[in-house]
Amino acid sequence: MNPSAWTNADLHCHSCVSDGTLEPEALAERAKANGVELWALTDHDEIGGQHRARQAAQAIGLPYLTGAEISVTFAGVTVHIVGLGIDPDHPALVQGLAATRDGRILRAQEMSAGLAQVGIPDAFEGALNYAGNPELISRTHFARYLVETGYCASTHEVFRKYLVEGKPGFIEHRWAKLGDAVNWITQAGGIAVIAHPGRYKFTVNEEFALFTEFKAHGGLGVEVVTGSHTSADFAKYADMAIELDLLASRGSDFHSPEESRTDLGTLPALPARLTPVWEALMDRVQPAGQH
Repeated sequence: MNPSAWTNADLHCHSCVSDGTLEPEALAERAKANGVELWALTDHDEIGGQHRARQAAQAIGLPYLTGAEISVTFAGVTVHIVGLGIDPDHPALVQGLAATRDGRILRAQEMSAGLAQVGIPDAFEGALNYAGNPELISRTHFARYLVETGYCASTHEVFRKYLVEGKPGFIEHRWAKLGDAVNWITQAGGIAVIAHPGRYKFTVNEEFALFTEFKAHGGLGVEVVTGSHTSADFAKYADMAIELDLLASRGSDFHSPEESRTDLGTLPALPARLTPVWEALMDRVQPAGQH
């Protein structure tokens, strides 16, 4: 297929290298089976699965873009920036992500202490059993442990009761600065994209400040169609992409067959009036069937 005719690109998902449950190779197979025409693995603050994902995609004839999702703090809120088309071995990116991962274990231990105070012991050790990489232990790993041990019926219930602001297992963490994350992505040859903007509870002015600062640092894209967006969000961020001259991205944010509301490759297409981010990354796409 002519790449300009791609509609089913899925450029946001997670493997067990961060907080997903599937191996990169299994994600590649799932994406291909679900009709994905261009795929990217975007693990949280980690590029350790990139070579595996790229090799798996090549083996099954699935065009591939490298990726990562970087955690930043903006206006006191954790915001995610996806980098697409990156060189996963670029020193600035590798060092920046390593710095971002620092502090996760301390934060997790503080989360565990908070949960112990409300009668949930040993949550840190339990969550570690779900974290393939201890440096990337996250709220999702705690949520899986609390479901396994019967404290909650689902991971969504865990987040609602324990792991959001004001609840006993929530500990704020200071991530990278927005400008640093965009700079690491750009230095590594990629394009920075604001992930799922509809998830952040910003005021209108705060959201405008996020987009303005993001562009000032060299950010070029926004996720318009993504798993956590509503149809109203699709329309809102399509309008913002046009107004602010941003490229549009699309991705399921898939983590797990049991937990994710949106599977790989099942989202509606981007609105036709938008410019897909992959059109600016064609020189970075690994074509199907090539190394």
